[in-house]
Amino acid sequence: MNNSLDYPLIEATNLSHSYDYNLYSNIDFTLNSKQSIAILGRSGSGKSTLLHNLSTFLPPIEGEVKILNQDIYNHKNNVDELRRYNLGIIFQSHYLFKGMRAIDNIKIASMLSGEDIDLGLLKKFEIDSIINQKVSELSGGQQQRVSIVRVLSKKPNIIFADEPTGNLDNETANLVMKELLEYIDKNSAGLIVVTHDKSMAQMCDNIYKLEDKKLIKLK
Repeated sequence: MNNSLDYPLIEATNLSHSYDYNLYSNIDFTLNSKQSIAILGRSGSGKSTLLHNLSTFLPPIEGEVKILNQDIYNHKNNVDELRRYNLGIIFQSHYLFKGMRAIDNIKIASMLSGEDIDLGLLKKFEIDSIINQKVSELSGGQQQRVSIVRVLSKKPNIIFADEPTGNLDNETANLVMKELLEYIDKNSAGLIVVTHDKSMAQMCDNIYKLEDKKLIKLK
């Protein structure tokens, strides 16, 4: 991980996207080191689509997205390498291997990125006592915490989180957000959170709302 960047982690310009209707147009967006940004918006406003535009998974209809100063939709660039080493994605669904133990799911991510597992994370996220159980034996909240630890074990430069606390009680949700924010500060990383939870959004440095096809800054 490069902790001394002289350019934004993400720089997006003039983003537009549509399906059968126009979701949003002419969006500019920047994420810097040690910055956390929450994106609010009603269901169907395009929050998750925007997150996918920014995270290499969905090219916008118009516009440019640079991650770590690379134009990610220019096919000359190696997006797979970015995903493997620099990006961490926390989805609404856990995408864990159900037949494997929780610790094995985390080990796979660490092996792919070449990073060691941070055993301290297991205690911080209160999963150290269940780490040898199969994923299928865990509650939804425990699975979500395992998936978040799996992402952090990669030591990514940028974390994209789509409703990361949706399956968690308020106390655990606050714990997760606190740890994510501590991680980006310690590692000069960045965090983008898509959420319906205004209390979680308030923990971030900046808040935007996707409304009327525009990204409006609230904080």
